[in-house]
Amino acid sequence: MEYTVQKLAHMAGVSARTLRYYDEIGILKPARMNSSGYRIYGQAEVNRLQQILFYRELGVSLESIKDIVTAPSFNETQALREHHVKLLEKREQLDVLISNVEKTIALTEGRIKMMDNEKFKGFKQKLVDDNEANYGKEIREKYGNEIVNKSNQKVKGMSQVQYDEVTKLTTEVIETLHAAFETGDPAGQLAQKAADLHRQWLCYYWDSYTNEAHAGVAQMYVDDPRFTAYYDKQQPGMAEFLRDAVHFYTGIKK
Repeated sequence: MEYTVQKLAHMAGVSARTLRYYDEIGILKPARMNSSGYRIYGQAEVNRLQQILFYRELGVSLESIKDIVTAPSFNETQALREHHVKLLEKREQLDVLISNVEKTIALTEGRIKMMDNEKFKGFKQKLVDDNEANYGKEIREKYGNEIVNKSNQKVKGMSQVQYDEVTKLTTEVIETLHAAFETGDPAGQLAQKAADLHRQWLCYYWDSYTNEAHAGVAQMYVDDPRFTAYYDKQQPGMAEFLRDAVHFYTGIKK
């Protein structure tokens, strides 16, 4: 069956403008143009759109989705299996949050008692799930499943005090790094403070710390465009500045 832009947009629950934009950026081209110049989509394009929307639901950027679905090695069945796993994980996360809210309601009504650490279980699980969705594949390939699993367990086992500390530290790292960047000296006192804060932040997630691993992560911030975008949204070039500061801090240059 074939669809015009309007019909496909209505069926998929997106705007016609979205489909036109997908065409412009080369992520979803129509099967053909009819004699009136209208875009016509076939079954292959419907399937491609479904994949795109799956990835969007999982928070993947359009740039990354384009790289995935247009790669010669892209396997639709395998992608669907991966979507299924991720969606099950997302459902589990929502179930935890729903249970948490239900328990909190019961607590406020005086029907149950609730330990303080239970109140934040869902949020810590979300932290783990978001990290797995965004970077899990690359991190597991780089460090192995055992190390990543230990890190996830450490996060889920955080006390509320530790959770508050790492949340505060996340902001402090960025603020200090931004101030250090203004000095232009990655070996300077302020930049080295940022590198040390970054080490402290990592230690909330890592089972053990080494200078080599720290330097490797800092290099990954430059090599992986997603990490680079996170730091460079504060100031272009900040990812490289952090990398250089960490290399001075650890005495290791990759």
